[in-house]
Amino acid sequence: MQRNRPGDDAPRNASPGQPRRSAGPSVPRGLAARRVAAYALADVTQEHLPLDEALERQFGIGDGIALDERDRALVRAIVTAALRRLGTIHAALDARMPKGIPAKSGLLPEILIVGAAQILLLDIPDRAAVDLAVHHARADRRAFPYAKLVNAVLRRVAESREAILAETGGDDVPHWLTERWRGTYGAATARAIAGALRHEPGIDITVKADAAGWAQRLDGRLLPNGSVRLNARAHVAALPGYADGEWWVQDAAASLPARLIAATPGERVLDLCAAPGGKTAQLAAAGAVVTAVDRSPERLARLAENMTRLKLDVRTVAADARTLTDEPYDAVLLDAPCSATGTIRRHPDVAWTKQPEEIASLAALQSALLDRAAALVRPGGRLVYSTCSLEPEEGEAQIAAFLARHADFARSPVSPEEIGGIADVIDADGQLRTLPHHLPDETPRLAGLDGFFAARLVRRKA
Repeated sequence: MQRNRPGDDAPRNASPGQPRRSAGPSVPRGLAARRVAAYALADVTQEHLPLDEALERQFGIGDGIALDERDRALVRAIVTAALRRLGTIHAALDARMPKGIPAKSGLLPEILIVGAAQILLLDIPDRAAVDLAVHHARADRRAFPYAKLVNAVLRRVAESREAILAETGGDDVPHWLTERWRGTYGAATARAIAGALRHEPGIDITVKADAAGWAQRLDGRLLPNGSVRLNARAHVAALPGYADGEWWVQDAAASLPARLIAATPGERVLDLCAAPGGKTAQLAAAGAVVTAVDRSPERLARLAENMTRLKLDVRTVAADARTLTDEPYDAVLLDAPCSATGTIRRHPDVAWTKQPEEIASLAALQSALLDRAAALVRPGGRLVYSTCSLEPEEGEAQIAAFLARHADFARSPVSPEEIGGIADVIDADGQLRTLPHHLPDETPRLAGLDGFFAARLVRRKA
């Protein structure tokens, strides 16, 4: 949809049509949540804020509209669904609005997207979604003249729901990403990636021990790599074993890099860029003596809290890994900062917050981190590098360049047996490359993996 940017009409922390005001008694129940969802959606798509930051910003505005936990959860659900199928929603609205979005129409585009997301993707009655969108338009000075248009367009969307959702030809991520994936993986694989990203992922957990037993207790299924995937949506903190520190939430693909370290009890292992700590927990649970490093004290504090719940002893260091000095370690895990395009299935805002030019700058950072990590590996020790990116500059090309710079390192190929026999995620060089459509299942929510790259390297002995 073509639209005028919110900033053309008003300050970003106000509606494009009017200042924010308290919700009076005449405001319909549920409208406040839809208004906040529209603002947060604009923050992500127009200002490229990560969803968590956009929600924190909107929830913290203090405009007199109090949202309880249920409404906050609804806001997140609406925005997440809209971002996951934004291309589909745009196409559906464009087809029913041949003249496009009227100029200077305030928050009208977001009002329509929020309404369409509820109709197409959430378990919300069509009438409620349409009526609240109309009320929302009437509450916005610039969108007000188009309230009848909102009503007509969203009713037509509701009438064609099945046909709209059956259409799979469009892109639900920005075109530049689709073109990148076609160039890297080929048209067929790019289509498979795009299809997987349209579906809400399930919840995976990593357990300290007895994965099969926990799969039974938590109504889950045991995945080949040893993760447990829950069959149903759940409030994680309320599940058995969470408070006791028996397991933690971690996508199955995200659990693989730490497995490649193959830590043994008593080994000194360095975990760089460690927060939030899922991989740190794996290493510590294996009996390694772990030092977890992260440049953010706040993120490191959350990691420490997680280790406390999990009853795992980990040394934490707040530092920039590029300048870290220490005695060499038996093994180093570097899960480097990256574009995170492999996590779009789980975090659809990533597709709309990243820009093409960021990949080159991130690759430069990864290169510097790799060089420093290499210096912290003892002769004969292991270095595992990973990113949750689908982009080769942050994966395969990064390792090829590293090996050209460091003749004292060589690849240590990954074997299928190490990762539960999932052979199709290992490339010709013995590196790990998971894609969102891997690990298929008849139920889409129970299928798929985050996109990860990992390579294991060994430092030659002098």
